[in-house]
Amino acid sequence: MPRAWKSIQKHFKLPRIIHLVGTNGKGSTGRFLAHYLYRSGFSVGHYSSPHILHFNERIWLDGEDVSDEELSLYHDKLYALLSAEFRESLSFFEYTTLLAIVVYEQCDYIVLEAGLGGEYDATSVFNNILTLVTPIDLDHQDFLGSCIDEIATTKLHAIQKTAILAAQKHESVYHVAQKMLLLKQVDIFKSEQFFTVDELDRMDNFLIEQAFPLFLKTNLALALAAVKFLGFVLSFDYLNGIVLLGRCQKIAPNVTIDVGHNALAASVLVKNFRNKKLHLVFNSFVDKNYEKTLSILKPAIKIIEIIPILNERIEKKENLIKVIEKLNIPYKDFHKLDDSQEYLVFGSFSVVEAFLKNYAKTTKSKIST
Repeated sequence: MPRAWKSIQKHFKLPRIIHLVGTNGKGSTGRFLAHYLYRSGFSVGHYSSPHILHFNERIWLDGEDVSDEELSLYHDKLYALLSAEFRESLSFFEYTTLLAIVVYEQCDYIVLEAGLGGEYDATSVFNNILTLVTPIDLDHQDFLGSCIDEIATTKLHAIQKTAILAAQKHESVYHVAQKMLLLKQVDIFKSEQFFTVDELDRMDNFLIEQAFPLFLKTNLALALAAVKFLGFVLSFDYLNGIVLLGRCQKIAPNVTIDVGHNALAASVLVKNFRNKKLHLVFNSFVDKNYEKTLSILKPAIKIIEIIPILNERIEKKENLIKVIEKLNIPYKDFHKLDDSQEYLVFGSFSVVEAFLKNYAKTTKSKIST
C-alpha cells in the first residue's frame, strides 16, 4: 500500500485528513464529525467500513453515499494510474481506500476510518492533520496482540502529529499514549479537555432529543473535540438530520439494530436496555469471543434467535448452541418477527445485513443511509 500510493501521489493534492483509529465507535464518531463539517459549509468525505447493504456506504460524500456512476468514473481514473503490479496485488480494502481518496480529491476535509489496527492499516499511508482514538478494547487479537497494551500500541503508532483520545475503559491505554507522546514527540489530548460542563450537558440533551442512546456521548464528544480543535465554534444545529446506520438504530418501534460485535459493544448495550428482556437476533464469526459477549448481554436476553449467515468465517451452529446452552439462555432459529416482542439485532455487520434483507422482503421497507 505505501508503494502503491507513492507511485501515484504526485497526481493528487490531498485535502485535510482526520484519521480515526480504535476498537469501537469509529463509524458513529466519523459520521458525527463528517456531518458537522458538511453542515458547516465544507465539502467532506467520510470513508468507513465495512458496509451493511451496499458497497457505496463506505464512501460518503457531502451528505450521501457516492453513486454507482461516480464510482465507475473514479475507478477508471485510478485503474489507469496504477501499474499492473498494483492492480493485481492490492487487497480489496487497499484498493477501496485508494478509490476513496480519488473520489475525495476536491473535498475540504476527509474523515478517514482505519479498517484494522492503525500503524499498518492502509489508511495510515496518507498525511493527516489529526488522529482521533475511539475506545480501545480486546478485538482481532490474532492480528493486533493478545492484551490491551499491545493493541493500543499498534493503534496509537498511527499518530502522526496530534491525537485526541476518547474516554477509555482501560487505564493502560493512557499509559501507552504517554509513552507514545515521548517516543514520537506528538501532542495527545483527552476529549474531555475541550468542553465546559454546560457543553457536556448539551450533548446529553442533543442525544435525548434525537432519540440516540446516551452511550453515544463518548463518540459525540470525540467528534466535537475535533471540531473545537479545528477552530470552529460549537453549534449543535449542525448535527440535525444525522443518520447513524446500524449504530443502536431503531428501525421500528420494537426493533433495534447494532453492528457491534464484541464485549465492549455488549457492555454499553446492556446498560442501554437495562430492565428489559429482548429477543436477540444473533450469530458470530468463529474468531470472536462470543461467549463473553453473550454473558454480558444475558441480563437483557429473553431468548436468542439464531439467524443463518452465508459466510465461511461464521461459527458452526452446533458450537454456537453449546455456548448458548452453557450460559443457560433459551434459543431457537430466527424466522420472522413477532410484533408483540422487542428485538435487538446484534453480532456483526453480516448479522445486520442478513436481518435487513429479510426485513426488507417481509415488510417492503427500506433503511435510510
